[in-house]
Amino acid sequence: MNTTVFQHRRLHLFQAMADNSVALIASGKELIRNRDTHYPFRPQSDFYFLTGFNEPDAVLMLSKTADGYKSHLWCRAKDKEKEIWDGYRLGVDAAPEALGLDSATDVVQLNNELVTALADKSVVYFSFEQGELWLSSVMSVVQQLKRRVRLGVSAPQTINDLDPLLHEQRLIKDSAAQAGLRQAAQVTVAGHMAAMQAAKSAKVEYHLQAALEAAFKQQGASHQAFNTIVASGENACVLHYNENNAPLQSSNLVLIDAGAEIDGYAGDCTHTFPLSGRFSAEQAAIYNLVLAAQQAALALIQPGTPYDAPHQAAVRVICQGLIELGLLTDTLENAIESGSYKAFYMHQTGHWLGNDVHDVGQYKVNGQWRLLKAGMALTVEPGIYISPDNQQVEARWRGIGVRIEDSVLVTETGYECLTAGLPRTVEEIEAWMQQH
Repeated sequence: MNTTVFQHRRLHLFQAMADNSVALIASGKELIRNRDTHYPFRPQSDFYFLTGFNEPDAVLMLSKTADGYKSHLWCRAKDKEKEIWDGYRLGVDAAPEALGLDSATDVVQLNNELVTALADKSVVYFSFEQGELWLSSVMSVVQQLKRRVRLGVSAPQTINDLDPLLHEQRLIKDSAAQAGLRQAAQVTVAGHMAAMQAAKSAKVEYHLQAALEAAFKQQGASHQAFNTIVASGENACVLHYNENNAPLQSSNLVLIDAGAEIDGYAGDCTHTFPLSGRFSAEQAAIYNLVLAAQQAALALIQPGTPYDAPHQAAVRVICQGLIELGLLTDTLENAIESGSYKAFYMHQTGHWLGNDVHDVGQYKVNGQWRLLKAGMALTVEPGIYISPDNQQVEARWRGIGVRIEDSVLVTETGYECLTAGLPRTVEEIEAWMQQH
């Protein structure tokens, strides 16, 4: 582990914190799946971003005083018997050197040691998203410290949300984060290619899922970044479909939205292709329209562009195309203003990407869409979904769902497509599937 990366991140956060303050960040707890079986543990993203440590029941404390910056970890102690059953632990003694921290103690001492840690501090930071975890314990400590006022001890007077400081830092990707996102994106592309290659022999949606996720694992992905979506036919009109158990029909399109997670970074990509290897005329028309909308959105990705501008560009292209195909009976401007297009396209054109697939960071600042900056990572993912129940369109269009999604990194001069490598045009997809 390159501890320098995490030390630099902690220093960046220290510099943003108020004087005489403490920040508390927890890794999280293991969750029960059923009875005594656990879900695979993944640390909270804020914690991992600052430590690179992936054990449960750990808490990082960053303390900023007139004497300087100090980092302390509460973690699980070594326990030979438990390690036989549940796996190895880093332990208290090894943690400071392994993680580049100043000190560490046993997490069972957390509540007692927190009283000393917060004494005479002015500000306490924690994520308000973890309010249930921290509010009662911090307030208990504050009450204890207030009872010591005659001993010359002061209690914190302010509790602040850590998210605005830390999440703005996570929004602009450092070089390590950019490298992690590139790797996750390319493993994601390899998984999508494996699913396309499996289409000839696959009988059920989960056969494609199996091929995709096997490719992820073979290339080092620890997890999927989110639940894999393999939606064939009209299932593609359900945006977060993940049953993945419908029989495959060769006449249908299949929409796969999936991403690999590598070293805490999320890949995210959506690919839509015909199971037979050939698009029908209607499928090709919708696919080409979505691709044109994505290209219009991508053309605007550069520093200084308002975040919402690529979405508005995609909406305009989709509205015009739906009108030309006879699926919308409206004028272009009225379709945009009234939102009538939302019967076919009901989501935004993207989201931030990073340690979380829907990554942190505000989309607006002071009520205005924020401007893109170099180092931001986001997805660009327009789609068109024609409900099988839509009686306003001809039957030949119903049940077609198409989404095309790429992950991009904003650069100084434009953008880098992190998920480059998939065949994207109708002609490229058909040629690739005939060849493979």
